Amino acid sequence: MFGIVRPCRHSLCGGLHREWLSHLCGLCLTLRDRHGHAARLVTNYDGLLVSVLTEAQARSPYPRRRAAPCALRGFAAADVVDARAEGARLAAAASLILAAGKIGDHVRDGDGLYGRPAVARGAAWAARRWDRAGAADAAELAFDTTVLAGALARQPVLEARPAGSVLDLTEPAESAVAAVFAHTGVLTGRPHNVPALAEAGRFFGRLAHLLDAVEDLAADRASGSYNPLAATGTGPAQARRLCDDAARGLALAVADLDLRRSALVRALLVTEVARTVDRVFAAGPGTGQPGTETPRRQGGPALGCLAGALTCCTCGLYESPGMEEERRSCTDRCGDCCDACGSCGDCCQACSSCGECCNGCDGCDGCSCDCGCN
Repeated sequence: MFGIVRPCRHSLCGGLHREWLSHLCGLCLTLRDRHGHAARLVTNYDGLLVSVLTEAQARSPYPRRRAAPCALRGFAAADVVDARAEGARLAAAASLILAAGKIGDHVRDGDGLYGRPAVARGAAWAARRWDRAGAADAAELAFDTTVLAGALARQPVLEARPAGSVLDLTEPAESAVAAVFAHTGVLTGRPHNVPALAEAGRFFGRLAHLLDAVEDLAADRASGSYNPLAATGTGPAQARRLCDDAARGLALAVADLDLRRSALVRALLVTEVARTVDRVFAAGPGTGQPGTETPRRQGGPALGCLAGALTCCTCGLYESPGMEEERRSCTDRCGDCCDACGSCGDCCQACSSCGECCNGCDGCDGCSCDCGCN
């Protein structure tokens, strides 16, 4: 799973977390139902935002279906967005096309395992298949994929040129996300939302590109891989300013949207995005130095795959190396999710146990805490 908006159960109130999970699992199962199990590999946290935005503007909530127990949900069943929903289908199409482009880029560069001929051939075949599948789904929804194709084609060209502004390098991502976000307004018959949706998409695309570069900076320096921050001489302080500006612009664009159901949109694109920026920069961007080695988990990728399988098959009872530390970090980071509960009226009475502090907030219009449930 990848993506920058990764809320945990502590930072979303119970109702919103279930709603978020219904979109995440709905995207995964839409990919499976329409394109086979292998397509589920492109499921990502940011892709489901397209489904969330579309439902938020739709006349009525999307139909849900009961999904069977899944290892990634601790073998629990769940109500998920139906694969026939337009938002889930658009999210699936965009995820397939963008994943195909990213894989193609890795194959061309010979990154890591992609440098092995057998792996490269298999990956290239999967990328072509996913690109065709995404284009077919997009055509059903009258979405013009030439914008995405153009963005994917421009990225390596820009990276091959002499370094300029880092924002020149984020432009393809901004244009791609803007196009997809804007089309949610077209699908729901709310064209007056299109300009604000496109603006939100541009800022989100910029954030996704910059935060990915910040997280990868040390590893890219160690391996000699391309990184937009290193290529343009953009330091951590400047990167943080650009991300903060983009997050503020995103929040303003979201505020301009005419939404029928706004709680989850605001929680993800405003509150969780701000948390993500804080989290990424709290980890110390740019700490890696040229020539230094990136720490590697003992046992290599084979052990990592085994650990992941054990985690799924034991409903999380087995924790792979680093998972306990990540869990503690999540608890520490999210423990203050209701710091502002003093002004929440009656909807956060259980604040002494913050993990469940807002379970009563569904439909609460008076909540002003930063969990985003109002």
